[in-house]
Amino acid sequence: MKGVVAAGHHLTAEAGAQVMRDGGNAFDAAVCAVLTSFAAESLLTGLGAGGFLLAHTASGEDHLYDFFVEAGGRGLDHEQRAELVGVEVLFDDVPQLFNIGPSACGVPGTAAGLWEVAQRHCSMPFAALAAPAIRWAREGVRVTPEQAYVFTILTPVITRFAETRTLYAPDGDVLEAGDLFRFPDLADALERFADEGPASVYRGEAAERISAWVCERGGLISIEDLAAYRVIERDPVRTRYRGRDVLTNAPPSSGGILIAFALDLLERSPRQPAPESADGLALLADVMEQANQVRAGADFNRDLHDPDFADRFLASSDRLGSTTHISVLDADGNAVSVTCSNGTSSGVIVPGTGVHLNNMLGEEDLNPLGYHMHEAGTRVTSMMAPTLVLNRGRIELTVGSAGSNRLRSAILQVIRYVVDEGMSVHEAIHAGRLHYENGVLHAEPGFDPAALDELDSRGYQTVRWRGLNLYFGGAQAARRDPESGELSGAGDPRRGGVAVVV
Repeated sequence: MKGVVAAGHHLTAEAGAQVMRDGGNAFDAAVCAVLTSFAAESLLTGLGAGGFLLAHTASGEDHLYDFFVEAGGRGLDHEQRAELVGVEVLFDDVPQLFNIGPSACGVPGTAAGLWEVAQRHCSMPFAALAAPAIRWAREGVRVTPEQAYVFTILTPVITRFAETRTLYAPDGDVLEAGDLFRFPDLADALERFADEGPASVYRGEAAERISAWVCERGGLISIEDLAAYRVIERDPVRTRYRGRDVLTNAPPSSGGILIAFALDLLERSPRQPAPESADGLALLADVMEQANQVRAGADFNRDLHDPDFADRFLASSDRLGSTTHISVLDADGNAVSVTCSNGTSSGVIVPGTGVHLNNMLGEEDLNPLGYHMHEAGTRVTSMMAPTLVLNRGRIELTVGSAGSNRLRSAILQVIRYVVDEGMSVHEAIHAGRLHYENGVLHAEPGFDPAALDELDSRGYQTVRWRGLNLYFGGAQAARRDPESGELSGAGDPRRGGVAVVV
C-alpha cells in the first residue's frame, strides 16, 4: 500500500490518490485533494475560504497550520458596514439561521495555507498538484445527489445575488443531480495561483478587485487586510484517551479543546456503561451538554485569544489532568488531517477572480458574543477540528468533519466507535450519530429503539431522524491498523464521501 485518501467527493479523493500513485507523499495528496475540492465541492470551500491542516510526519514531527479566516476592516469606516442578510436553511425539517452578504465576508486564507504547506512538505511541483482542479473547474463536474442536496438546502444563499445565480442556477433553476457544474473563473484563478503563488490572490489586480467589490457593497475587506494575511503555525492541543495520544486543533478555535474536554469527561466518568445502552447514550448526551455549556460562557469565548488559554483550560481541576474535510495517510507514516470551509458561503462571488467568499462573520456558531465584535486582523474562532490519534507513538487514525457545531459530536463519536467499540473505520463513519443541543437529543437511525424510549422516559426530548443526514456532519477518516499496519479509510455517506486506498 502507498496510502489512503478519504474525502467528501469521489473526484477529490481520486485526485489525491493519483498523486500517491505517481510517487507523491501524503502532503502532495492532501494539497491536490483540497484544490480539487474547490471545483468538486465548490459551495463549501474554495479560494474564498479558510482552514486548518494538522500533520504528523514520518520523522515524528507535529505541525498545525492555521489559515483560517480573519476579520477585515483595516483603514475602513466600520460605520458604513451593510447589514447582514439572514437566511434560513432547512436540514429536512430542522431549521438553522445563517447570515450572508458582503458584511459576512472575512479575509480568506486557503491560498496562503496551501502554498505554505506545499513549500514546506510537498515533493511535487505545485502546478502538477493544481492540474486536476483546473481541469474539473474548466471541463465541469457532474453534480452528485449529495451535492444536489447541498445546492437545494442552500438555495436561499445561491439565488440571492446575480453572480451566484449565474453559476449555480444558469437556466433559472438550481442545478440538480446529473447536471454539469462549471466554474471557468476558478480554473483561470488556479492557473494564476500555480504560476504566481499567493500574490495572485492577496496582491495586485485580484486583491484590488476583491476589496473593491466587497467594500462597495458594505463589506470590510481592504487591500491592507489582504496584504497583511499570514499563515500561523500553532502547537496542537494534546490529550490522552484510552491509552492513546489525541492531537487536535488549538485556540483561538474552540472545536479542538472542546473535543479534548469531552473525551476526558467520557474517560473519567465513574459510570462506564455499554455505549449502545440507554445509560451509554445518556452519558454521551451529558458530555455534549457540558461541552456546550462551557462553550456558551463569556469567559471562554473572550479568553480563546489568550496564548496560555489552552493549557489553563485543559489543566484546570474539573477538566483534563458547509465545510469539507480530507484525511490522508501514506506508507511512510505521514498523516494529514485538513479541514477547509466557506461556511455556507456568503453568496458573494467577485467577478473575474474565481473567489466565492466565506460568510464566517455571519455564522452564529462562530460569533457567540455577537456579530462584528472582532478587531481588524483578528483570526476568527472556529469549530473545525482536524484530529489525529496516535497509538504507541504511531498514527492510528486521522479524522475531521464538516458540520458547523455538529462536527464536534461527529468527531467525538467516530473516535469512540473506533477506540471504545473496536469498529472498523468504515463502520465508524457509517454508524448512526447523536447530537445534543438546546435541550434536544437528535438521533439518526441505528440506535436501539428501546434505549431511545428509555431516554424519553427520563425526560430527554428526542428527535428521531428518518435517515443519515448532512446535519450530523461530514466526517472523513483514514486508519492504520496498530497491529498489521494495514491502511483503510472511509468517506461519509452524508456528504457523498469516498475513500481510495492506493
